[in-house]
Amino acid sequence: MGTWDIGPFDNDTAADFGGNLDEAAMEERESMLRRVLERAAAPADHLDAPDAERAVAAAALVAAQHPDGEAACSNYGPSEPLPELPADLRTLAVDALDRVVAELSELADLWGEAADGPKWRQDITRLRDVLDPPIPPQEEALF
Repeated sequence: MGTWDIGPFDNDTAADFGGNLDEAAMEERESMLRRVLERAAAPADHLDAPDAERAVAAAALVAAQHPDGEAACSNYGPSEPLPELPADLRTLAVDALDRVVAELSELADLWGEAADGPKWRQDITRLRDVLDPPIPPQEEALF
């Protein structure tokens, strides 16, 4: 695994994906993100690490356009701007992230063995929460 940190673009696969986005025409970038997320979200026996790494990077770019999102790009992410992404990509990104941390994910297995695994999983959860904020518990009305 060519990984140097836990960020969405801190591995060879995601960094290459960021470069591919930069090289693509503006009108192709949304479909590139969609394909990556669809591939990761699709039901399958196993999610390979490279597909999961690209999905995390794509989800971070989608989340970056959310009002509560943070900039996702590091020195290794895309430097060219993305078009305004449609809201339905948020749901697709959540589905992809759920698969990334699931039992049948090679990337989750790899991070499960790493010292920074819990921090990586925390960052994935934080990213997911931007895309699909948890519903705060309702306080019971006092009568």
